[in-house]
Amino acid sequence: MSTYLQNLTTRLASGLARTPDEFRRRHCDFLLAAQNPDGGFSGREGGSDLYYTGFALRGLACLGALANPTTRRAADFLRTRLQQSASVVDFMSLLYAARLIQASGGPDVLSEHSSDWPARVAAALESFRKPDGGYSKATEGTAGSTYHTFLVALCYELIGLPLPDPSGVVKFVRSRYRDDGGYVEVAPARRGGTNPTAAAVALLRMFGAIDNSTADGTIAFLACLQSADGGLRANTRAPLCDLLSTFTGLLTLQDLGATEYIDLVALGRFIESIELRLGGFRGGLWDNAGDVEYTFYGLGAVALVAPRQ
Repeated sequence: MSTYLQNLTTRLASGLARTPDEFRRRHCDFLLAAQNPDGGFSGREGGSDLYYTGFALRGLACLGALANPTTRRAADFLRTRLQQSASVVDFMSLLYAARLIQASGGPDVLSEHSSDWPARVAAALESFRKPDGGYSKATEGTAGSTYHTFLVALCYELIGLPLPDPSGVVKFVRSRYRDDGGYVEVAPARRGGTNPTAAAVALLRMFGAIDNSTADGTIAFLACLQSADGGLRANTRAPLCDLLSTFTGLLTLQDLGATEYIDLVALGRFIESIELRLGGFRGGLWDNAGDVEYTFYGLGAVALVAPRQ
Protein backbone atom coordinates (compact mmCIF):
# COMPACT_ATOMS: atom_id res chain seq x y z
CA MET A 1 0.00 0.00 0.00
CA SER A 2 1.37 3.40 -0.95
CA THR A 3 1.66 5.96 1.81
CA TYR A 4 0.93 9.67 1.98
CA LEU A 5 4.63 10.49 1.74
CA GLN A 6 5.22 8.11 -1.17
CA ASN A 7 2.30 9.61 -3.06
CA LEU A 8 3.55 13.13 -2.37
CA THR A 9 7.08 12.30 -3.54
CA THR A 10 5.72 10.79 -6.76
CA ARG A 11 3.51 13.81 -7.32
CA LEU A 12 6.34 16.30 -6.80
CA ALA A 13 8.74 14.28 -8.93
CA SER A 14 6.22 14.37 -11.77
CA GLY A 15 6.03 18.16 -11.56
CA LEU A 16 9.79 18.65 -11.34
CA ALA A 17 10.30 16.43 -14.38
CA ARG A 18 8.67 19.24 -16.37
CA THR A 19 11.28 21.80 -15.29
CA PRO A 20 14.49 22.61 -17.22
CA ASP A 21 17.51 20.34 -16.76
CA GLU A 22 19.62 23.25 -15.51
CA PHE A 23 17.08 24.06 -12.80
CA ARG A 24 17.15 20.50 -11.50
CA ARG A 25 20.94 20.28 -11.73
CA ARG A 26 21.72 23.35 -9.65
CA HIS A 27 19.32 22.38 -6.88
CA CYS A 28 20.65 18.83 -6.89
CA ASP A 29 24.17 20.21 -6.51
CA PHE A 30 23.03 22.41 -3.61
CA LEU A 31 21.50 19.46 -1.76
CA LEU A 32 24.46 17.15 -2.36
CA ALA A 33 26.87 19.80 -1.08
CA ALA A 34 25.09 19.70 2.30
CA GLN A 35 26.06 16.06 2.93
CA ASN A 36 28.72 15.64 5.61
CA PRO A 37 31.54 13.08 5.86
CA ASP A 38 29.42 11.01 8.29
CA GLY A 39 26.69 10.72 5.64
CA GLY A 40 24.15 13.01 7.28
CA PHE A 41 23.03 16.41 6.07
CA SER A 42 23.30 19.78 7.75
CA GLY A 43 21.00 22.64 8.46
CA ARG A 44 22.36 26.18 8.76
CA GLU A 45 24.18 25.55 12.02
CA GLY A 46 26.29 22.67 10.71
CA GLY A 47 26.51 19.12 11.97
CA SER A 48 24.45 16.19 10.75
CA ASP A 49 20.83 16.15 11.80
CA LEU A 50 18.04 13.61 11.21
CA TYR A 51 15.53 16.33 10.41
CA TYR A 52 17.63 17.96 7.71
CA THR A 53 18.85 14.61 6.41
CA GLY A 54 15.23 13.66 5.82
CA PHE A 55 14.49 16.84 3.87
CA ALA A 56 17.66 16.55 1.78
CA LEU A 57 16.88 12.96 0.80
CA ARG A 58 13.28 13.86 0.00
CA GLY A 59 14.45 16.71 -2.23
CA LEU A 60 16.92 14.47 -4.04
CA ALA A 61 14.26 11.79 -4.50
CA CYS A 62 11.87 14.33 -6.02
CA LEU A 63 14.65 15.38 -8.41
CA GLY A 64 15.30 11.76 -9.39
CA ALA A 65 18.84 12.15 -8.06
CA LEU A 66 18.94 9.82 -5.06
CA ALA A 67 21.62 7.23 -5.79
CA ASN A 68 24.95 5.82 -4.62
CA PRO A 69 27.24 6.91 -3.08
CA THR A 70 24.82 9.38 -1.48
CA THR A 71 22.44 6.66 -0.30
CA ARG A 72 25.18 4.42 1.08
CA ARG A 73 26.70 7.27 3.07
CA ALA A 74 23.29 8.42 4.31
CA ALA A 75 22.49 4.86 5.40
CA ASP A 76 25.68 4.80 7.47
CA PHE A 77 24.52 7.95 9.25
CA LEU A 78 21.03 6.59 9.90
CA ARG A 79 22.46 3.44 11.47
CA THR A 80 24.25 5.55 14.07
CA ARG A 81 20.88 6.97 15.14
CA LEU A 82 18.86 3.75 15.38
CA GLN A 83 19.56 3.14 19.05
CA GLN A 84 19.15 6.74 20.17
CA SER A 85 15.98 8.21 21.63
CA ALA A 86 14.24 10.53 19.21
CA SER A 87 11.38 12.99 19.04
CA VAL A 88 8.36 12.24 16.87
CA VAL A 89 9.78 14.64 14.26
CA ASP A 90 13.16 12.92 14.15
CA PHE A 91 11.63 9.46 14.21
CA MET A 92 9.43 10.19 11.20
CA SER A 93 12.47 11.67 9.44
CA LEU A 94 14.49 8.52 10.14
CA LEU A 95 11.74 6.14 9.00
CA TYR A 96 11.07 7.88 5.72
CA ALA A 97 14.75 8.48 4.99
CA ALA A 98 15.33 4.75 5.43
CA ARG A 99 12.45 3.95 3.06
CA LEU A 100 13.74 6.38 0.43
CA ILE A 101 17.23 4.90 0.57
CA GLN A 102 15.92 1.37 0.15
CA ALA A 103 13.53 2.38 -2.67
CA SER A 104 16.47 4.01 -4.48
CA GLY A 105 18.49 0.80 -4.50
CA GLY A 106 20.46 1.52 -1.35
CA PRO A 107 20.82 -0.66 1.74
CA ASP A 108 17.92 -1.58 4.02
CA VAL A 109 18.80 0.35 7.15
CA LEU A 110 16.05 -1.30 9.19
CA SER A 111 16.85 -4.91 8.24
CA GLU A 112 18.89 -5.57 11.37
CA HIS A 113 15.89 -5.03 13.64
CA SER A 114 13.91 -7.97 15.01
CA SER A 115 10.59 -8.84 13.40
CA ASP A 116 8.60 -7.27 16.23
CA TRP A 117 10.10 -3.80 15.79
CA PRO A 118 6.91 -2.31 14.25
CA ALA A 119 4.97 -3.31 17.37
CA ARG A 120 7.64 -1.82 19.61
CA VAL A 121 7.63 1.38 17.57
CA ALA A 122 3.84 1.56 17.85
CA ALA A 123 4.08 1.19 21.62
CA ALA A 124 6.55 4.07 21.73
CA LEU A 125 4.27 6.22 19.57
CA GLU A 126 1.31 5.52 21.84
CA SER A 127 3.24 7.01 24.74
CA PHE A 128 2.57 10.38 23.04
CA ARG A 129 -1.23 9.84 22.88
CA LYS A 130 -3.30 12.21 24.97
CA PRO A 131 -6.86 12.04 26.37
CA ASP A 132 -8.08 14.54 23.75
CA GLY A 133 -7.38 11.94 21.04
CA GLY A 134 -4.29 13.62 19.60
CA TYR A 135 -0.57 13.09 20.02
CA SER A 136 1.80 15.52 21.69
CA LYS A 137 5.37 16.59 21.04
CA ALA A 138 6.57 15.00 24.29
CA THR A 139 5.35 12.15 26.47
CA GLU A 140 4.86 14.55 29.37
CA GLY A 141 2.59 16.83 27.35
CA THR A 142 -1.00 17.20 28.49
CA ALA A 143 -2.72 17.95 25.17
CA GLY A 144 -2.39 16.83 21.59
CA SER A 145 -0.66 18.78 18.82
CA THR A 146 -2.23 18.94 15.36
CA TYR A 147 1.19 18.77 13.68
CA HIS A 148 2.52 15.91 15.82
CA THR A 149 -0.69 13.95 15.38
CA PHE A 150 -0.12 14.19 11.63
CA LEU A 151 3.48 13.01 12.04
CA VAL A 152 2.40 10.02 14.14
CA ALA A 153 -0.14 9.06 11.47
CA LEU A 154 2.68 9.15 8.91
CA CYS A 155 4.82 6.96 11.16
CA TYR A 156 2.08 4.34 11.40
CA GLU A 157 1.83 4.26 7.61
CA LEU A 158 5.60 3.81 7.34
CA ILE A 159 5.67 0.86 9.75
CA GLY A 160 2.67 -0.73 8.05
CA LEU A 161 0.31 -0.67 11.02
CA PRO A 162 -3.10 1.02 11.36
CA LEU A 163 -3.39 4.09 13.53
CA PRO A 164 -5.27 3.15 16.72
CA ASP A 165 -8.69 4.76 17.16
CA PRO A 166 -8.77 6.81 13.95
CA SER A 167 -12.23 8.13 14.86
CA GLY A 168 -10.70 9.66 17.98
CA VAL A 169 -8.06 11.35 15.83
CA VAL A 170 -10.72 12.70 13.47
CA LYS A 171 -12.69 14.06 16.44
CA PHE A 172 -9.51 15.66 17.78
CA VAL A 173 -8.72 17.30 14.44
CA ARG A 174 -12.23 18.64 14.05
CA SER A 175 -11.99 20.19 17.51
CA ARG A 176 -9.13 22.33 16.19
CA TYR A 177 -11.28 23.98 13.51
CA ARG A 178 -11.97 27.67 14.07
CA ASP A 179 -14.58 30.15 12.86
CA ASP A 180 -12.11 31.76 10.43
CA GLY A 181 -11.97 28.49 8.46
CA GLY A 182 -8.51 27.49 9.61
CA TYR A 183 -7.24 24.94 12.10
CA VAL A 184 -5.03 25.61 15.10
CA GLU A 185 -2.00 23.81 16.50
CA VAL A 186 -2.99 24.06 20.17
CA ALA A 187 -6.44 24.16 21.75
CA PRO A 188 -6.27 27.67 23.30
CA ALA A 189 -5.49 29.32 19.95
CA ARG A 190 -8.40 31.19 18.42
CA ARG A 191 -7.05 32.01 14.95
CA GLY A 192 -6.18 29.41 12.36
CA GLY A 193 -2.71 28.97 10.89
CA THR A 194 -1.63 27.81 7.45
CA ASN A 195 0.56 24.94 8.62
CA PRO A 196 -1.76 23.38 11.23
CA THR A 197 -4.53 23.72 8.64
CA ALA A 198 -2.45 21.79 6.12
CA ALA A 199 -1.76 19.05 8.68
CA ALA A 200 -5.43 18.89 9.68
CA VAL A 201 -6.72 18.64 6.11
CA ALA A 202 -4.13 15.96 5.30
CA LEU A 203 -5.25 13.92 8.32
CA LEU A 204 -8.93 14.26 7.45
CA ARG A 205 -8.23 13.21 3.87
CA MET A 206 -6.23 10.19 5.07
CA PHE A 207 -9.32 8.96 6.92
CA GLY A 208 -11.92 10.02 4.35
CA ALA A 209 -13.37 12.55 6.78
CA ILE A 210 -13.39 15.80 4.81
CA ASP A 211 -16.60 17.75 5.41
CA ASN A 212 -17.68 19.91 2.47
CA SER A 213 -18.98 22.78 4.59
CA THR A 214 -15.78 23.15 6.61
CA ALA A 215 -13.68 22.58 3.48
CA ASP A 216 -15.29 25.64 1.89
CA GLY A 217 -14.34 27.69 4.94
CA THR A 218 -10.80 26.35 4.81
CA ILE A 219 -10.45 27.27 1.14
CA ALA A 220 -11.57 30.83 1.86
CA PHE A 221 -9.21 31.01 4.85
CA LEU A 222 -6.17 29.91 2.86
CA ALA A 223 -7.01 32.13 -0.10
CA CYS A 224 -7.11 35.22 2.12
CA LEU A 225 -3.55 34.52 3.28
CA GLN A 226 -1.96 35.29 -0.10
CA SER A 227 0.11 38.44 0.27
CA ALA A 228 0.95 41.19 -2.20
CA ASP A 229 4.28 39.42 -2.81
CA GLY A 230 2.41 36.35 -4.08
CA GLY A 231 3.25 33.88 -1.33
CA LEU A 232 1.08 32.74 1.55
CA ARG A 233 1.42 33.95 5.13
CA ALA A 234 1.52 31.72 8.21
CA ASN A 235 -1.61 33.37 9.64
CA THR A 236 -3.72 36.49 9.26
CA ARG A 237 -1.46 38.49 11.57
CA ALA A 238 1.83 37.57 9.90
CA PRO A 239 3.15 40.63 8.05
CA LEU A 240 5.09 38.70 5.40
CA CYS A 241 4.69 35.50 3.45
CA ASP A 242 7.10 32.58 3.80
CA LEU A 243 8.03 29.56 1.70
CA LEU A 244 6.85 26.90 4.17
CA SER A 245 3.36 28.38 4.37
CA THR A 246 3.31 28.92 0.62
CA PHE A 247 4.10 25.26 -0.06
CA THR A 248 1.75 23.77 2.54
CA GLY A 249 -1.06 26.17 1.70
CA LEU A 250 -0.71 25.56 -2.04
CA LEU A 251 -0.60 21.79 -1.52
CA THR A 252 -3.74 21.92 0.61
CA LEU A 253 -5.63 24.08 -1.88
CA GLN A 254 -4.62 21.72 -4.66
CA ASP A 255 -5.79 18.72 -2.61
CA LEU A 256 -9.12 20.48 -2.10
CA GLY A 257 -9.37 21.28 -5.82
CA ALA A 258 -9.34 25.01 -5.17
CA THR A 259 -6.19 26.59 -6.59
CA GLU A 260 -8.33 28.91 -8.71
CA TYR A 261 -8.93 30.97 -5.58
CA ILE A 262 -5.34 32.23 -5.51
CA ASP A 263 -3.14 33.96 -8.08
CA LEU A 264 -0.79 31.20 -9.24
CA VAL A 265 1.18 33.55 -11.49
CA ALA A 266 1.98 35.83 -8.55
CA LEU A 267 2.78 32.80 -6.41
CA GLY A 268 5.19 31.58 -9.07
CA ARG A 269 6.92 34.96 -9.10
CA PHE A 270 7.35 34.78 -5.32
CA ILE A 271 8.96 31.35 -5.54
CA GLU A 272 11.29 32.55 -8.27
CA SER A 273 12.25 35.61 -6.22
CA ILE A 274 13.59 33.51 -3.34
CA GLU A 275 15.44 30.96 -5.46
CA LEU A 276 19.21 31.29 -5.10
CA ARG A 277 21.21 31.66 -8.31
CA LEU A 278 23.56 28.76 -7.54
CA GLY A 279 20.89 26.48 -6.10
CA GLY A 280 18.72 26.32 -3.01
CA PHE A 281 15.85 28.45 -1.73
CA ARG A 282 15.54 31.05 0.99
CA GLY A 283 12.72 30.99 3.51
CA GLY A 284 11.27 34.27 2.25
CA LEU A 285 12.17 37.73 1.03
CA TRP A 286 13.36 38.51 4.57
CA ASP A 287 15.88 35.64 4.53
CA ASN A 288 19.48 35.85 3.32
CA ALA A 289 20.49 32.18 2.99
CA GLY A 290 19.11 28.85 1.89
CA ASP A 291 19.02 25.42 3.51
CA VAL A 292 17.92 21.91 2.57
CA GLU A 293 14.53 22.20 4.29
CA TYR A 294 13.49 25.36 2.47
CA THR A 295 14.94 23.94 -0.73
CA PHE A 296 12.55 20.99 -0.42
CA TYR A 297 9.65 23.41 0.05
CA GLY A 298 10.81 25.47 -2.91
CA LEU A 299 11.12 22.43 -5.14
CA GLY A 300 7.73 21.23 -3.96
CA ALA A 301 6.07 24.55 -4.72
CA VAL A 302 7.67 24.68 -8.16
CA ALA A 303 6.47 21.14 -8.83
CA LEU A 304 2.90 22.03 -7.89
CA VAL A 305 2.75 25.04 -10.22
CA ALA A 306 4.77 23.50 -13.07
CA PRO A 307 2.71 23.77 -16.28
CA ARG A 308 1.06 20.56 -17.46
CA GLN A 309 2.00 19.35 -20.91
